[in-house]
Amino acid sequence: MTDIIKPHKISVVIPCYNEQDVLPELFRRMHDAAERWVVEWEIICVDDGSYDNTWNLLCEQNAKDPRWIAISFSRNFGHQTAVSAGIYHTTGDAVIVIDADLQDPPEELYRFIDKWQEGYDIVYAVRQHRKEAIVKKISYWAFYRLMSKMIDFKLPLDSGDFCIMDRKIVDILNSMPEKNRFVRGLRAWTGFKQTGLVYERQSRAAGETKYDFKKLRRLALDGILSFSTVPLAIASYLGLWVSLLSFLSIILFFLQRVFKSFFESIGFGPKPGFAIIIAILFLGGVQLIFLGILGQYLGRIYDEVKQRPHWIIKNSKGVAPKNPSNS
Repeated sequence: MTDIIKPHKISVVIPCYNEQDVLPELFRRMHDAAERWVVEWEIICVDDGSYDNTWNLLCEQNAKDPRWIAISFSRNFGHQTAVSAGIYHTTGDAVIVIDADLQDPPEELYRFIDKWQEGYDIVYAVRQHRKEAIVKKISYWAFYRLMSKMIDFKLPLDSGDFCIMDRKIVDILNSMPEKNRFVRGLRAWTGFKQTGLVYERQSRAAGETKYDFKKLRRLALDGILSFSTVPLAIASYLGLWVSLLSFLSIILFFLQRVFKSFFESIGFGPKPGFAIIIAILFLGGVQLIFLGILGQYLGRIYDEVKQRPHWIIKNSKGVAPKNPSNS
């Protein structure tokens, strides 16, 4: 590891949700890794409305070492909100984001700090191998490649929230007011000097995964709809194709009437009411798809215009509870 060139403070953000089984190992490994950095550090753990013993363990760790800061939400606000809250309360010159499940090994963080010291504003992790089920692997692979085709900036493939960001990037993220946040997308959108580090993603150290298919689907929708209007464009193009197919169907229906005997001889004679039923069902289905796409965008606009706080802090250890002023 390269020595830190000048005094810096590193902040680490760790979102936690029902992580009582893995926290003791996280405390040990994260502390050992941070002590190697030879620099001032703080670790902010955000309890995202856990209902197990997570909060008590975080409080005990804060009592042992005040550099471990704990924040507790009044309820579960979601992983991306927990990450955003942690980032908002950091004071370091650079901020690391890492999950509590130890699938992202803390022992690798010195590599990220070294790259940041070289002058990179964002250093993100690129997952080389996943330990998830094959369905999840395919879903992640497809999502990143689909989204990269739908946005007008470079989105690193196979990268998650595991990263280090310079303070200027953190300040920009904190100034962004949107409620439905896709942090890795916002991070990439800022631009600046970025690079990736390849690592092998480990299996969860303990406990069960908190990202089920429903949450992953929500995260994917937030990512696509927050940065792209391509779904609206697809709806428009699909509408044109539907109109063309409907016009061709009208011509076919007319030819069946004019050349009735020919079409009957090939087993394609006119069926009373059949064309009308097919047209209604087809157009009705397309309209519902369009309404669903519009509804997704309108729902997010509705969330934003209410201007409710992004999160509510119930308790904290080591930091004054405050809510984002830009929410």
